Amino acid sequence: MEQEILGFITYLHNVKKTSNNTEMSYKRDLMKFRKYMEEQGIESVDQITVTNLNSFILYLEKNGFAAATISRNIAAIKAFFHYSLKEGTIKADPSETLKSPKIEKHVPEVLTPEEVVRLLEQPKGEAPKELRDKAMLELLYATGIRVSELISISVEDINLQMGYIVCKDASKERVIPFGSEAKHALIHYLNQGREAMIADNHSHVLFTNCSGQQMSRQGFWKLIKYYAKKAGIESDITPHTLRHSFAAHLVENGADLRSVQEMLGHSDISTTQIYASMNHNRIREVYAKAHPRG
Repeated sequence: MEQEILGFITYLHNVKKTSNNTEMSYKRDLMKFRKYMEEQGIESVDQITVTNLNSFILYLEKNGFAAATISRNIAAIKAFFHYSLKEGTIKADPSETLKSPKIEKHVPEVLTPEEVVRLLEQPKGEAPKELRDKAMLELLYATGIRVSELISISVEDINLQMGYIVCKDASKERVIPFGSEAKHALIHYLNQGREAMIADNHSHVLFTNCSGQQMSRQGFWKLIKYYAKKAGIESDITPHTLRHSFAAHLVENGADLRSVQEMLGHSDISTTQIYASMNHNRIREVYAKAHPRG
């Protein structure tokens, strides 16, 4: 079954042009699925039945996997069997009746505008590393891009004159504007910090670690935790918190959902609508506190 899974991942990469994150996620989930099936004595894709699939889902539930994780596994399995049917590896698709568990949508953790200001003010020095950190934090909040996009962005992806960045994800591409604060931080870093940070003058990576290589997600996670602590922010901040804050603050200040959806790169607007719900809840709270008959 391993070869069929690897063939499916290759198909995703070459034909569907999926992102590296999607491919890695599907591969990880399907290899876990393969291992479970082999432990049940099933080594071929065409041996798998609906009962086997339901047994695997029950196994995930009993082992405490979250509904979102189980839903992601089901999506990977369904995509794999759809591919297998198309390739003629199986004659019928046993995953057709699989249903994802209902996922409760949690309100994302966001910072207040005041907390954001405190966080962004933390890198204050003129050392190359501090100039880099300042530019990274400013750009992340100014654009709402994902951390994976932030650490892989190249110098060519930035248009300082017009004030926008180009984000590329597989075959998709989106243009996101940024404001004067981010622009100033980027210019300062590019003029006085980046040259001292990069190991190779021919490197196109915008932000590098202290070894001159592309920064990792874990590296940025440590960076933002460090500055959050310095800013006195008590909530459990993650790199994604600034992305959520970017979207929530835009909606709160009147931005339309379609524009926010486009900037965030959400394929489905229902994902973006959570920020509108947050704004409605805040308005209700203000009303309840301020209205004489609230």
